[in-house]
Amino acid sequence: MGFVELFLIAVSLSMDAFAVSVCKGLCMKRLDVRQAVVIALFFGGFQALMPLAGWALGTQFEALITPVDHWIAFVLLGIIGSKMLWDAFHEDDPEDLACPTDGKLDLRELVMMAIATSIDALAVGITFAFLRVDIAVSVGLIGITTFVLSIVGVAVGHRFGAKYEKPATIVGGIVLILIGLKILLEHLGLIAF
Repeated sequence: MGFVELFLIAVSLSMDAFAVSVCKGLCMKRLDVRQAVVIALFFGGFQALMPLAGWALGTQFEALITPVDHWIAFVLLGIIGSKMLWDAFHEDDPEDLACPTDGKLDLRELVMMAIATSIDALAVGITFAFLRVDIAVSVGLIGITTFVLSIVGVAVGHRFGAKYEKPATIVGGIVLILIGLKILLEHLGLIAF
């Protein structure tokens, strides 16, 4: 898997965190850079840790899974991408968002959101183990990409509202599905890149 594919996966995985960051930005009366960095650190950190945990699990079962690894990658990325598309079209209205009145971050809520938005990265980490992806580069790229996009999400949410949340989630879902399909078609010998 090349750098471009890894980067596209990193961006796609970051879309949930981006969407939640947009919502956090909606709640800010004024843009608080310190809070944006804290949000980005939580999301980027969890997005980096989850694929590492998935990779560790995946390497334990490598001998059993290698003959069907391309099918597993296709199914996992397809499910994650489909879930993102489903969520984009069946999400609650951002107007229903409950914002804290004191303007402070609830760290417990932030941890729960960071875990929830990074669960799909765990499955991708399992896929990385089967595809023999350099985990250090992958984890670093996913963490940094999520960090940057989370800060951007807070700023976008503060400035423009939820206008870009749905399109970002749709693009992320489509990209993951297409990467899964590409992996399957390459292993089946139907395409070569």
